[in-house]
Amino acid sequence: MRRPPTIYDVAERAGVSKSLVSLVLRDSPRVSDEKRAAVLAAVAELDYTPSRLAAGLAGTRTRGIGVVVDEFENLWFAPALAGLRAAVAEGGYSLSVADAALNAHLGLDPLEVFRSLRVDGVVLAGEAPAESAARLSVPAVVLGTRSLRLPGAPVIASDETAGGRLATAHLADLGHRDIVCVGGPGASAAAREAGYLAEMRDRGLPPRVLRAQQTSEAAGRAAAAGLFAGSGSRTGSESPPTAVFAVNDPMAVGVIGAARDRGLEVPRDLSVVGYDDSPLAAYELVSLTSVSGDPRELGEAAGRALVALIEGGAERPGSEEAADRASVARGGGFVDPDATGGEPDAGGLLTPGLVLRRSTAARA
Repeated sequence: MRRPPTIYDVAERAGVSKSLVSLVLRDSPRVSDEKRAAVLAAVAELDYTPSRLAAGLAGTRTRGIGVVVDEFENLWFAPALAGLRAAVAEGGYSLSVADAALNAHLGLDPLEVFRSLRVDGVVLAGEAPAESAARLSVPAVVLGTRSLRLPGAPVIASDETAGGRLATAHLADLGHRDIVCVGGPGASAAAREAGYLAEMRDRGLPPRVLRAQQTSEAAGRAAAAGLFAGSGSRTGSESPPTAVFAVNDPMAVGVIGAARDRGLEVPRDLSVVGYDDSPLAAYELVSLTSVSGDPRELGEAAGRALVALIEGGAERPGSEEAADRASVARGGGFVDPDATGGEPDAGGLLTPGLVLRRSTAARA
């Protein structure tokens, strides 16, 4: 196998020093047009690709951005990553993505991996070790969740408490009074549940909450099974609900499955609302009404915010300078997080909307 060319090969082919090749690759104005042309010609002839790691060691930008996601199986990340990639590509950056769940299973710290790759910035869209996050020395942005807090790092997320209110209000406006919330673990699920509880309280309706151990379809189905059993369960003495708000789309699909197992039809016998408006919600057989935080728009906003931080200076996320820059993502469809219970250094909370499909109907 032919070994890949090195910077020394380029220098030899162009008849210049290694240092001059480095200057050309960094687009330095200190190089003559003649020498620049010779180096670029050698780069093309040898099909030379500069090493990102070498660039990082030399103190120049690697044009790489590390992204930590919760798990690749979560459909929310597909449009979010598409928006993020589009935004950073405009600045000449590319993404390296790590699965937080997989890394935790393997005992790896994704932030340490990104540190070794000398990335120019990090997007935290999944869990990462707190101590490692606190040691970040490059700009960072938190995407999609307020469960992660890093001083000075903008938080680009949907106002999930408002989203929980929106889903509950929709069901109440359809005439439903017995509305159950199927919740789960994590700060996002808690914020959505809090919106449900607030809306039920404001309308004088009694809340009923079931909390699953996970946020999967199977967990939602198992948690909701007792709702429709009629006997032999913790909820057997209570009447079945006429509506359910699940804190994400897979759990909502699980609720629909549990209802159908008991011979109930959606939405004739039960109205169901999910959250995230994932591709799953739009499937014809599901047709799930769902709260949308527009993950692609969130991804784009996070990308723009991070590029602005990188280009404006690589101060560490916890610095005062980084905190001052955290407002770059505000505006353009986002609401002030200070007015919605967000953190003072949050970048902005996107006002969610509701996508209506066939899983909800007026109470018969």
